[in-house]
Amino acid sequence: MMLFEYNFRRYNFRIILYMLALSGLGVLAIWSATNQDVSKVSKQIMGIGVGLALAVGLSLIDYSRLLSTSIVIYIGCLMMLAAVLFMGIQRNNATRWLVLPVIGQIQPAEFVKIGLILFFSWYFQKYQGKINQVSVLGPALILFAVPAVMILEQPNLSTTLVTTVIIASIVFGTGISYKWILGVLAVMVPVGVAFIYLLQYEMIPFLRGYQATRILAWINPQKYAEAYWQQENSIMAIGSGQLWGKGLNNTQIASVKNGNFLSEEQTDFIFAIIGEEMGFAGALVVIVLFLLLIYECLMMAYRAKDLAGRLICIGMGTLIAFQSFANIAVATAIFPNTGLPLPFVSYGVSSLLSIYLGMGVVLNVGLQRKYNNE
Repeated sequence: MMLFEYNFRRYNFRIILYMLALSGLGVLAIWSATNQDVSKVSKQIMGIGVGLALAVGLSLIDYSRLLSTSIVIYIGCLMMLAAVLFMGIQRNNATRWLVLPVIGQIQPAEFVKIGLILFFSWYFQKYQGKINQVSVLGPALILFAVPAVMILEQPNLSTTLVTTVIIASIVFGTGISYKWILGVLAVMVPVGVAFIYLLQYEMIPFLRGYQATRILAWINPQKYAEAYWQQENSIMAIGSGQLWGKGLNNTQIASVKNGNFLSEEQTDFIFAIIGEEMGFAGALVVIVLFLLLIYECLMMAYRAKDLAGRLICIGMGTLIAFQSFANIAVATAIFPNTGLPLPFVSYGVSSLLSIYLGMGVVLNVGLQRKYNNE
């Protein structure tokens, strides 16, 4: 579809508003978490500006044209992940980053999530009439397993899990037979039980030592108190904020942040900063904004003109829903410590740009929605 053919009355400015609101709250939290580090805050603001420009630009490009390059996108994803494994930068026992000329340091796995959403949306639309056939689902499993294993090797278990949930939601959105769903659940339940049992004896081959310790600390905090202290301090920070918080950049001695009892507070534990300094009210605003954004994605999925558009919206909605829930769940000790950023809010340009890119495609799906679902 050409630019002049769009009906811009359908442009979903609410999504732009919600994204900017979350990003703005993120900047305030990062400003406080980094003790007013101007360089980091400036970098984040620049990332928001570039991300917004990319989202608006992509929203005006027919997503069907993007999907026509899906094979190239998939190959590009594999090339980026391979480059990380062979030329990546190691930090904190993980090799997840690349340094590119001019651009600087990026985390390719963040962009791969968006690439896989586009690729599998195209793939399942191409084989729309054969969704339940092994000849379609078998290759799809292999096509997913290759990048998933490469991400796991970085090692990056949390991103592998997020990507798995995203692709699972896309498969579900195709209208796959419930026989397949029940069959998968029948396998996954005993596998999950076996995983927990074997984990206690460190018999899971694909888990690094620190990954196993984080999970065990969540299961048995008293035995693994040293590994659990971050989450314990996070809960303390959120609770101490009470209704309205202690205020941004406060100098209170009793502050968990000011006492340096949190690590990675500008990324993994940014929600703890929001809870402590903006209180329950600020935390609730963040959660409501995420719920509104997820709702818009689901409504666009319902109104999409074709299966591919629907799956793109489902994939992005799932990404935002699961990753935001996982980050907040880690900060409140509902989940074990995973190291996932809070979308739009946490410090990190790769996460920020990738999520804005994905939402740009969602906006274009909305521009082309079906007339009978205004």
